Amino acid sequence: MQTIDKFNFSGKRAIVRVDFNVPLNKQTFEVTDDTRIRGALPTINKILNDGGSAILMSHLGRPNGEVQEKYSLKHVISAVEKLVSKKITFTGDCMGENAKKLAAALKPGEVLLLENLRFYEEEEGKPYHLGENATDDEKKAAKAKVKESQKNFVKQLASYADCYVNDAFGTAHRAHASTALIAEYFDDNKKMFGYLINKELEAMDKVLLKAEKPFTAIMGGAKVSDKILVIENLLNKVDNLIIGGGMTYTFIKAQGGKIGKSLCEEDKLDLALQILEKAKANNVKVYIPTDAINADAFDANANTNTSKTNETPDGWMGLDIGEDTIAAFTEVIKNSKTILWNGPMGVFEMEKFAQGTTVIAKALAEATSNGAFTLIGGGDSVAAINKNKLAEKVSYVSTGGGAMLEYIEGKQLPGITAIRK
Repeated sequence: MQTIDKFNFSGKRAIVRVDFNVPLNKQTFEVTDDTRIRGALPTINKILNDGGSAILMSHLGRPNGEVQEKYSLKHVISAVEKLVSKKITFTGDCMGENAKKLAAALKPGEVLLLENLRFYEEEEGKPYHLGENATDDEKKAAKAKVKESQKNFVKQLASYADCYVNDAFGTAHRAHASTALIAEYFDDNKKMFGYLINKELEAMDKVLLKAEKPFTAIMGGAKVSDKILVIENLLNKVDNLIIGGGMTYTFIKAQGGKIGKSLCEEDKLDLALQILEKAKANNVKVYIPTDAINADAFDANANTNTSKTNETPDGWMGLDIGEDTIAAFTEVIKNSKTILWNGPMGVFEMEKFAQGTTVIAKALAEATSNGAFTLIGGGDSVAAINKNKLAEKVSYVSTGGGAMLEYIEGKQLPGITAIRK
């Protein structure tokens, strides 16, 4: 497999799948968080420093195969120019004659940004424009038509360049044109991962294949069903499993606890018990919150009280972990050598119920300073790390929540296998 370090981009045009799906100000469309753009910089700089040119392609939002002003990648140009310290040429399209001409005319050291790939149905391979009353035959025919045109879409994208670099981990779990199909148009020695994907894979493989013991996984979030495959795979690897967030109460009720009106997946009670049984069989210690901060409504200004998690008062719901649980969880974290964290401990977006998640974030930073390897992924977990300015104090913060989860589940990611195969 080709590696970016060993490849010389001199005189070559590289088409690079980046992840510029960044948040924008809704009024001015300015980039409000450039983390993902900064993540692509090492790869872009390597290409330019070698004497090559870079053709950047990305999606932004979910335009569903339609051109929409608010999703135009022109909004990220100034942020990219500032970070790359170069003028960026923008195509205003990713197909068409203009894109072909600009790509062909690209000189060493120059950067071209293509318009949003998802303005075309072919990127995702979905026929978006069918009416609600479309028949099965119409759906089948539309899908076949998109698949056929997808080949031409991918072929044209590939024709712009001499080599292909995938550096968009956040979309690596999608079998899209620009992440999986395009790789087929380049020889094995002319397609490779960028530095960002390499770092992602290195961090996850270290956790999954080379974890120093004790290994602790912290799984938070609302639903057991969202994390079941991850948990089941991790039970073969971890020493400790910490449960937090809304899924807590499915486990509590499954064991006969009283949960008030806390979130609970009634159809997953048996599954929760099966997880606990498998953990016991694998000698994995499971830590479930014992106390909580409750609210009388799912509201930032709700009244609160505290209780044992299995004695939640009627009419109340648990929205954050309590002091005893925080103490127990931080002790486990302190004594761990490898820690994976995905999902908040409570309703982190409401200040009243953010303490548990915040303390866990700080505990991970402290564990890292004491020599532990810490991997964080998932929106609220990453938000907690960033809010507390701890990104530089943990080992690695993943840029792809969904892709990271699927990789940890043991799934093959199309964007990864397209190059690794």
